[in-house]
Amino acid sequence: MIDRPGLAEFLRRRREGLSPSEVGLPETVRRRTPGLRREEVAVLAGLSSDFYARLEQARGSNPSEQVVVALARALRCTPDEKDHLFRLAGVPTPPRQVGRRLDPGLRQLVAHLDDLPACVCNEVGDVLHTNALDDAVACRTELRRGGENNVYRRWFTREESRAHVPEADRARLSAAHVSDLRATYSRRGEDDEITRLVEDLAAHSEEFRTLWERHDVAVRHADLKDVHHPAVGVIRLRCRLLVLPEAGLRIRILLPLEGTDAAEKLELLRVIGTQQFLEAE
Repeated sequence: MIDRPGLAEFLRRRREGLSPSEVGLPETVRRRTPGLRREEVAVLAGLSSDFYARLEQARGSNPSEQVVVALARALRCTPDEKDHLFRLAGVPTPPRQVGRRLDPGLRQLVAHLDDLPACVCNEVGDVLHTNALDDAVACRTELRRGGENNVYRRWFTREESRAHVPEADRARLSAAHVSDLRATYSRRGEDDEITRLVEDLAAHSEEFRTLWERHDVAVRHADLKDVHHPAVGVIRLRCRLLVLPEAGLRIRILLPLEGTDAAEKLELLRVIGTQQFLEAE
């Protein structure tokens, strides 16, 4: 079913976020408002200006799949944004599997990453596997069960989950979590599991509700992350995400940020392990 208000808001935000040069148009004309004009998007998508204007006004006829594809192309949508656009327009997206277990090959791969913090989670944020160094960095003694094991639930409903993240980074990470979950929701919005997760987070977190209404959508494949560890201080890390769409899984690997002492701190944690640091607190 089409979400007219959501579609109108997403189209407007994408249009206003694009510069003429990004879509091959000249920058010679003075513009009173940021981004592209409605007429320009209509031309790029091969639509009438009136039809496109009605979409942004949350009225008119439902767009066909071909129209949605043309809009995604005209608005330079990423794959995640395209999935989101399809869902808002009521056009079905291909179903994707939610991973529940690691096959032997993937488990072996993660086992060989013992000198880097690594964890495996599925698309809805359930952590399925962590290695010892990841546990040490997170001061984690065991992998929790159920909702306690979900990245999004813990971040937005458990204040202690943010204890090791510098306060200056928390707003940015909150926004990144929501845009990441938006991408999954766009692909899996018909699944009860992801729908319940979004509804629960919205019910328990005003911050989540506010960010969710922004319609930002993207899976983070790379990021910088500072971790404040109680024993070794701040560890500056480069985060890389390997997405395995056929398995519905993601591998998150943390690498020491070059030019910092992160490598030495990770080696210290790897050698000594989790328990001694926890006992020292």
